[in-house]
Amino acid sequence: MIKSALFLTLLLSFTVIEVNAQLIFEKDEYANRRQKLMDSIPDGIAIIRGASEPLGDTPFSQYNNMMYFAGVEIPNAILIVDGERRESTLFFTISEQHADGENIPLDLVREPEKVTGIENYLPYEDFSETLKDRLKRSTVIYTPFSPEEHIGENSMEKYNKFRRSVTENEWDGRLTREMQFVEVLNQRFPENQVVNCTPFIWELRKIKSKAEIDVLRQAAQLSVEAHKAVIKNTRPGVAEVKLAALFQQVCMSGGAKGLAFGTIIMSDKNHAYGHYMQYDRTLQEEDFIILDGGANVGYYASDVSTTFPASGKFSETQREIYELGLFVREICQSLYRPGISLTEIGAVVKGELEKLGFDTTDPRFKLWIRDGGFNHSIGMAVHDRMLDFDRGEPLKPGFVFACDIMGKADEVTGIRIEDTVVITEDGFEILSAGLPRTVAEIEAFMKNNQ
Repeated sequence: MIKSALFLTLLLSFTVIEVNAQLIFEKDEYANRRQKLMDSIPDGIAIIRGASEPLGDTPFSQYNNMMYFAGVEIPNAILIVDGERRESTLFFTISEQHADGENIPLDLVREPEKVTGIENYLPYEDFSETLKDRLKRSTVIYTPFSPEEHIGENSMEKYNKFRRSVTENEWDGRLTREMQFVEVLNQRFPENQVVNCTPFIWELRKIKSKAEIDVLRQAAQLSVEAHKAVIKNTRPGVAEVKLAALFQQVCMSGGAKGLAFGTIIMSDKNHAYGHYMQYDRTLQEEDFIILDGGANVGYYASDVSTTFPASGKFSETQREIYELGLFVREICQSLYRPGISLTEIGAVVKGELEKLGFDTTDPRFKLWIRDGGFNHSIGMAVHDRMLDFDRGEPLKPGFVFACDIMGKADEVTGIRIEDTVVITEDGFEILSAGLPRTVAEIEAFMKNNQ
């Protein structure tokens, strides 16, 4: 059983991660991002809208793009990044009493230009007239067409779900918030071209700065501690829901803003569902568990997966598929460096598997031989802006991604061995280092903690 004393120990053993009381990063970090966006829009202005206040009694969280360019958690904020005049203007209105009740720094409300480094500040109510006065016929209006992201959301996945359930629903048909804004801009300013600036933003978010990598490392290491806590407390007879609660407890007590995504726990037949998070089983002796979860720290996500037996001892089938996954992981991580593409790495994996006598036309090897695993970018979204696979874009320093090795031996025996990795100037760093990974390490770790 998971004892209450464990939770107290975990609470006392973590140092809460400190962030700037007003901004996550220094002002220059945000200014540099805005300057780069200006470089992409010399003929116009970009309008970035922040999140509205929640309609229910839930804590406010900002959209990722507003956090990326301005770093402010104030509801209903709007940012204009002016590529023609090379300056920015922040719009928001909030009382000091409201701000204090939402734990928003009062200095930010009183002196927004000083705190944020943004050149101009105006009340939210002035946005419409300011925009009208600012526009000339030749000025292009840039704004994101893709859905904005809250913590735990991914832009295009969010769009596809919205499109299927709302926009293409014959009894609904509403546009996304972003496309509704585009439609209103076209109606009010028919002489101005309205252009999607999402590609420019995604390109900026693709490569992370040193400051971003430091936060991503904190998120990854917090996730490692949560994984280790769950592995320690896994045994036959434990309910999955208790393990899911433990994972969140460790993340939040360690200073997480939230979970990067819903914690995935798969065992038995639920291996078939890929992202199963119902927590509806009590673990049995023969179960093989996939735990896929990560913390979000300072609006930056992590993504880590571990696979381990409920009994603490690998069966022959479990060992075989797990060690094959480790073999692929080792190949990939021996090759990570600037200049090589994930497609090239996949080709090496294919060759090594064929040397061992495997038929690489087998569907279970599809991801391994395509890119060396189910790799995806990690940043403010756990599926952040990704490299262009079709062109074989080479890895670059500052690119953070998941080395995600997944596979199946049968319907109840699957693996997921996933690390958060950053490409460095001369190689790579595993930001999520510190987990037991080999069969021997996992068995010893579980034996010593049961």
